Amino acid sequence: MSFDPASLKFDDKGLIPCVAQDHASGEVLMMAWMNAGAVARTLESGKVTYWSRSRQAFWVKGETSGHHQRLVELRVDCDRDCLLVLIEQEGPACHTGRQSCFYTAVRGGEEVILTQPL
Repeated sequence: MSFDPASLKFDDKGLIPCVAQDHASGEVLMMAWMNAGAVARTLESGKVTYWSRSRQAFWVKGETSGHHQRLVELRVDCDRDCLLVLIEQEGPACHTGRQSCFYTAVRGGEEVILTQPL
């Protein structure tokens, strides 16, 4: 069965959430948004491309930081309203310099910083 991007359920702004996960370790690295064009560019180039809501422009991960994401596999959830990209991450995924954007835990009602910048 061939993939039909039109089958995805984008929100009223034309966006779909996309979770990036390291394909080797399984670590969840970040979440960002894609539109139909970003999905198409990611599949065509193998370079993970998101839609920047603040800049209203395509954002190829690593374009300015050098911390590229290479697509290994794109997965679609059961409701077709969320994407998972399994990737090879070069350098940290988070703009704070950490491997993952999910570096804060809530434990016993307190925030705990799990990792420091690389």
